[in-house]
Amino acid sequence: MERPINHDQLFLQQKAKAATKADLVIGQDLQDTLQAHHRDCVGMAANMIGVNKAIIIVSVGPFNLLMFNPKIVQQSHPYQTQEGCLSLSGERRTTRYQHITVAFMNKQWKKQQQEFSGFTAEIIQHEIDHLHGILI
Repeated sequence: MERPINHDQLFLQQKAKAATKADLVIGQDLQDTLQAHHRDCVGMAANMIGVNKAIIIVSVGPFNLLMFNPKIVQQSHPYQTQEGCLSLSGERRTTRYQHITVAFMNKQWKKQQQEFSGFTAEIIQHEIDHLHGILI
């Protein structure tokens, strides 16, 4: 189900609670909402749709990748960039890493560990920041 985008900065600054198997339906809501905003958005965190759970979705080429309880376990090659966000107006400077390794649960609730680089890594870092209450 598509949900409205949350713009409440106080809510967005809260640290997300761990997701459980019962939260799989939120993943579908994120998928539906990202699809509805695909022209303006390449990733979302659950707090962007008003749910304070550690769930993100990222566009990876033609696919959307859902991650439950994602954690960056390795990162390398920092760089400066400017980013925007559907929940906020304007763009802000931030530091990101060119290469990251992320541990997460997939939508079948199986533990995964995967490496990402470039723009996909940047999107994932942005969405994980949302889970920590960090706004760019």
